[in-house]
Amino acid sequence: MRRVYGRRRSAHAMSAFVGLDVHSDHTFATVINEDGKIVCKKRIMNDQVLSFLKPFNVEKVGFEASTSIAPLYRALSKEGYRVQVSHPKKTRYIAEARIKCDRVDSKAIAELVRLDALPLSYVPPEEIAKLREKVRRRAFLVRERSKLMAKVKSVLAYEGIRPPKEHGTFTKMGIAWLRSLNLEPIDCYLRVMDPLSEEIGKLSLELKHMAEGDEDVKLLMTIPGIGYYTALLVKAEVGDVRRFSTGEQLCSYAGIVPSTHASGNITRHGGITREGSRWLRWAMVEAALTHLKYDTSITRAYHRIAERRGKQIAQVAAARKLLMCCWSVLKNKQPYHDQAFDAPR
Repeated sequence: MRRVYGRRRSAHAMSAFVGLDVHSDHTFATVINEDGKIVCKKRIMNDQVLSFLKPFNVEKVGFEASTSIAPLYRALSKEGYRVQVSHPKKTRYIAEARIKCDRVDSKAIAELVRLDALPLSYVPPEEIAKLREKVRRRAFLVRERSKLMAKVKSVLAYEGIRPPKEHGTFTKMGIAWLRSLNLEPIDCYLRVMDPLSEEIGKLSLELKHMAEGDEDVKLLMTIPGIGYYTALLVKAEVGDVRRFSTGEQLCSYAGIVPSTHASGNITRHGGITREGSRWLRWAMVEAALTHLKYDTSITRAYHRIAERRGKQIAQVAAARKLLMCCWSVLKNKQPYHDQAFDAPR
């Protein structure tokens, strides 16, 4: 850092560290100098943040991860600012421990930035962010359609009508049968389902074309139970696999590792943590159900665990092993290979 001798440096000449508490339309900003003294603290509108920062010799800017920060993050990064995005839960813990603050606000964030103690959250590059939004959007639409399907089934149950066994309820023939019942609630639900199905079809086709030209997706699809959509979702949620030095770290990121409670010499393991990417956790649990149709080492382990601890715990264990396979495939750039079948039988 350049030293200025012969005169006292002004607060603006010193390196500044900025903490931003970002809301939907406004931001609380705190600027502190390298000595930890507050230079400025102000409430400003989000579109005024860039002009607010210009007079200061900004070293780094920090804020907590949330949906509201995306436009501001892009704007600050484009202007060349060193931006750090923090993990909200970890930030609260560290703020309480390091600066004795029971509330994470712009001042606490600025101080953690100055101390280089801000726990960073992964911000995906624009290409991955767009893919992530697309696969999550499809999952959202499918879930909404599933809710409507459940409502249709509830109407049938209320009316005492059993669907034909010759075809599924929501196949082309099944929907034609549903319309023939002339039940107003069912007709209503079907009208709402039609545009959802159309959008899901368009998204599925677009994602399938994307998968055909992606080498990482092709590698992931060599794992039994993982199709093009799940492979794209894994790629979108993981981003750069080099962020995770081990497969266990990736499993922890997905929240499918057992929680641990230690006291003295006693360590107890509980249920899974359910922290991190819920989308990745959901995709692995769903993919595990399909994977179990194949005879693999994961499937055999599933049956062993199911006998001792039940199917639900065994399914989560299978999902964790499946995610470990995803990490290995992406890390080594090699197709899936089940080593259990290399041994002589």
